[in-house]
Amino acid sequence: MEKTCLECNEKLIGRADKKFCNDYCRNAFNNNLNKDSKNLIRNINNRLRKNYRILEALNPENKTKTTKTKLLDRGFDFEHFTSTYTTKKGTTYYFLYDLGYLPLENDYYMLVRREQ
Repeated sequence: MEKTCLECNEKLIGRADKKFCNDYCRNAFNNNLNKDSKNLIRNINNRLRKNYRILEALNPENKTKTTKTKLLDRGFDFEHFTSTYTTKKGTTYYFLYDLGYLPLENDYYMLVRREQ
């Protein structure tokens, strides 16, 4: 049975386990495979990235306090986060990867960095 390139369907010559005829086809195939195919996924990833940058800019020392107004002025979206952590006391932290925030009283937020 004759093998063909997974990207352009050209006949393959060479090794028995060869999948692509050249680097261009290999790159094009993998780029199509790995791209965010849906706008929803791309938009959510962009929102998470923006939220992460905002927390990173406001929290240079790994633990600080800020206001809701400062977060909102920079475009922070409180509906997008990657995980939550609830302490034994019932306090819930919201995380974007390793950066998190804890809602406090009077529209203040504690910004933290999770230790690796």
